[in-house]
Formats: sequence, C-alpha cells, structure tokens
Amino acid sequence: MENTILIINIILAIILVILVLFQKSEGGALGIGVSQDNFMFSRSAGNFLTKATAIVATLFILCSLTLTILSRSELTPTISVIDKIEKNTDDAPKVPEDKN
Repeated sequence: MENTILIINIILAIILVILVLFQKSEGGALGIGVSQDNFMFSRSAGNFLTKATAIVATLFILCSLTLTILSRSELTPTISVIDKIEKNTDDAPKVPEDKN
C-alpha cells in the first residue's frame, strides 16, 4: 500500500514540476515576459494551467499526508530517549580519585 502511494506521490511531483515550468511568467521580474500581443491567447492557456497546477498540488499534498499517516503506525517507540540516556550514564566508567 505504501509503495503504491509513494509511486503516485513521485509521479504527482514530476507532473507538478512540469506544470509549473510550462506556465508563462506574469512579469514579476521588472516587466520581463509581458507582451500585449499574446495577452488574449495566453489567458485561456494560463487559466487551464493554473487550475491543473492547483489540482495536482492538492493531490500531491493529500498523498504526502496519507504517506505520513501510514508510516506513523510503524513508528512505535519501545523505549524513551531519556531512558536510553539514563541507562548509558549508569554504565559509564567512573573517574578514579587522585590520592596524592
């Protein structure tokens, strides 16, 4: 089950990266990438890519949360970290006293 969701998560991540790279720049970098002649045509393509990116991002987040919840059940601690530290300090050799 986890392997299947992990593979789906990797595929969604690759699709998400591709969708983000296909999107047209909105001119945030000092007006570079903004042209008025392509304004009418890029709006519908941008709208589709924006919706597709939002859907794939939502699926990616849900898939990641599902993986986290599934893997949490396998992580049952048997002993506390503090107990381990206290156990190790009891076994440590003691410094000999200097009798000069």
